[in-house]
Amino acid sequence: MSQIRFATPSDIPVILELIHALAEYEREPHSVEMTAEQLLRDGFGDERFYECLIADEDGTAAGFALFFPIYSTWQGRSLHLEDLFVKPEFRGRGIGKALLKQVASIAAERGCSRLQWDVLEWNQPAIDFYRSLNANMLTEWRRMRVTGDALTQLAAEGTLS
Repeated sequence: MSQIRFATPSDIPVILELIHALAEYEREPHSVEMTAEQLLRDGFGDERFYECLIADEDGTAAGFALFFPIYSTWQGRSLHLEDLFVKPEFRGRGIGKALLKQVASIAAERGCSRLQWDVLEWNQPAIDFYRSLNANMLTEWRRMRVTGDALTQLAAEGTLS
C-alpha cells in the first residue's frame, strides 16, 4: 500500500535519485545538472521554488510529483506540475494516479483555477493516462525557452531604471 507525503529535507537524495531515473526514462540522462544543494536551497530554504510529494511503497520511494505555483493573467492562481514519475517496477499500482490526484487536491485547496503540466509527444502511455483523467492536450501552444549563454546575454540587455 502506498503512502503519499510531502518531502522533507532528508528526502533530497531520494528526490535526486528519482530525477535521474526520470531523465533516464525520458532519454535525457546527460541533461540533469541539478545538485542536492540546489534542491535543498530551492525547496526548503527561505524562498521556496517548488514542493514535492513522495509516494512510498512498503518503505521504498516509488515515485514523486514536483510542482510549483504559477499565475495566469486570465484565470489567476495555478499550479504547474513539473514532474510526475513512478519507477517502472511500481507502475500499474495506481501510484501515478494517486500522486496526480493529490496535487489536484492541493491546487483546489489553494483556490487554483487550473493545474497544468507538459508531456513529451512520444510518450503515448502518459498521454493516454492523462486523457483517462479528463486532461486536455493544448495543441495550439508551443513552449519557448532561453538557457545558458542566450539567457545571460538576454538578461544583460534588460535593466530596470
